[in-house]
Amino acid sequence: MNLFDVYPLWDIEPVRGQDTTLWDKNGEVYTDLYGGHAVISVGHCHPHYVKKISEQVGKLGFYSNAVQNGLQKELAARLGKISGYDDYALFLCNSGAEANENALKVASFHTGKAKVLAFRKAFHGRTSGAVAATDNPKIQAPFNSTDNIVFAPLNDLEAVDAELSRGSFAAVIIEGIQGVAGIYEPTTEFMLGLRALCDKYGCVLILDEIQSGYGRTGKFFAHQHHGVKADIITTAKGMANGFPIGGVLISPEIKPVYGMLGTTFGGNHLACTAALAVLDIIEKENLVENAAKIGEYFESAFKDDKAVKEYRGKGLMIGLELKDEYVGLRNKLLFEKHFFTGAAGAQVIRLLPSLTVSQETAETFVAAWKELTK
Repeated sequence: MNLFDVYPLWDIEPVRGQDTTLWDKNGEVYTDLYGGHAVISVGHCHPHYVKKISEQVGKLGFYSNAVQNGLQKELAARLGKISGYDDYALFLCNSGAEANENALKVASFHTGKAKVLAFRKAFHGRTSGAVAATDNPKIQAPFNSTDNIVFAPLNDLEAVDAELSRGSFAAVIIEGIQGVAGIYEPTTEFMLGLRALCDKYGCVLILDEIQSGYGRTGKFFAHQHHGVKADIITTAKGMANGFPIGGVLISPEIKPVYGMLGTTFGGNHLACTAALAVLDIIEKENLVENAAKIGEYFESAFKDDKAVKEYRGKGLMIGLELKDEYVGLRNKLLFEKHFFTGAAGAQVIRLLPSLTVSQETAETFVAAWKELTK
C-alpha cells in the first residue's frame, strides 16, 4: 500500500527538533519560522512539554468521556482565565475543522436556524460543514455543496446587514485574521459593527481563532485587539504544540443538552496534558508579550523592503506579499538559507514561528532575506 498522494512534498524529512531548529535525516540544519502551519507554539521538544507528556503516558494515556477526567476541568479553568473568557464553557475535540463543525452545530441548535454567513477568502477546515464555509470551491466535493452558507466581502458591513436582515441566519463565522488567504485582517470598525449586527438579528458570532489565537498576535485571541467579545471561539493549532486537540469556548447564554455534542478522543488525558503544558510555558516565559515584541521587530525590519509589496498581520502572524520580480523567494529561503516559511499562493510568504522565537533568530532571518534580495 502507498500513501494517498494529495500533498506536494519537499524532499526534506525532519527527524529532530529543538525550539526553532530542525535537523533532517541527512543532518542538515534548518530554522523553522512556520511551525507546521502555526502549530508549534512553544518550540519543538520544550523540556517541560516533553516531561509532562512522558509522565502522563506512564500513568494513563486514554480513557473515554464516559468517566470523570480532572485534566479537562483544569484545562477549562486555566484557558478561561488566561483568555479572559472564564465564564464560558469548553468543549474539547481533536482538530480545528472539528472545532468549527461543533461551533456551527451549537449555533444552529441554539437559534433553531440553518444558514451561516462566512467571508470571502475564508478558510475554516476540510470537513463537511467547515469546508462548506471555506471560500475555495476546489476543495469542496459535491457532497459539501449547500445553500446554507452565504459569503460576504470582508470589512463590508452593508453586505453583512443585507444578508442578516433576511432573518434566516444562525451564525456568522469569521477568522480573527484570515490565514490561508494571505493574512487579511478585519478592521476594528468592522468587528464592532459585526458584533452589533449579530446582536440585532439574533445571530451567534463565531470567532475562528484556530490559527490566529493562543497568543500569536500579541493578544491571546486576535479579536481582542478590537475590543469585541464572541459568543463562540474555536481554537486548535497552537493549543497543544503538535498534539491533536481542538477546543470550542461557548457563551453561558448557550445552554448544553446531553447528546448535543460528543467525541471519542476529544479531551483525552494526553491531549489535556499537552495543552496544560503549553499554557504553563506561555505564562512562565511571557510568550504573548514575546510575540508582540518580535512582531514589532519584523514589521520595522520589513518597512520599505525592496522585495515587499505589502506587510500584513500582527505579532507572529505575518504575511509578506512579494513584488512580482521576487516570486520564488520562498524556495530560495528554504534551499539556500535553510529557513522554513509558509505561503499563500506564489505571491505571499507567511511567517508563523513558535512564540519562543528569539530576537537573534529573527535578525538572522532578516539578514538572509536581505542578502537574497539585494
